[in-house]
Amino acid sequence: MNELVIALGWTGIYGVMALSAIGSVIGCTLAGQSAIGAMLDTDGGYGRYLGVSVMPSSNIIYGIVVMFTLNREVTAENAGALFGIGVFAGIALLYAGLMQGRCCASAINASKEKPEVFGVSLAPAAIVEGFAVFVFVFALVISGGAPQ
Repeated sequence: MNELVIALGWTGIYGVMALSAIGSVIGCTLAGQSAIGAMLDTDGGYGRYLGVSVMPSSNIIYGIVVMFTLNREVTAENAGALFGIGVFAGIALLYAGLMQGRCCASAINASKEKPEVFGVSLAPAAIVEGFAVFVFVFALVISGGAPQ
């Protein structure tokens, strides 16, 4: 039974990074596909389409930092905290990456048709980024209370 508890702790430590990576991959894929489509339909502005398509990649950075913060010897006393913080922060970052990718894809599609809305069309993606930052900060704060 103790081995299972230890395994759950390690799952939390690594899970936050893996789950946030999945979210970043999916989000960048969605936005990147829109960027490629926009490049086919326009005669310029390619750099901004590519720039927007990488916005969801920030979630993996948050996941890596949380992983390093959680990285410690896993014991029966701290395994539950490591699992809970890592897995739930990872799921939140995965979902944030996915939704941010959808927002970025919409921004690319809108600015392709109407270039003057480019800046304001990024507001939804920035709001989702803010939620990802909340998850990141809260995970860092609560991980400080997890037993060493």
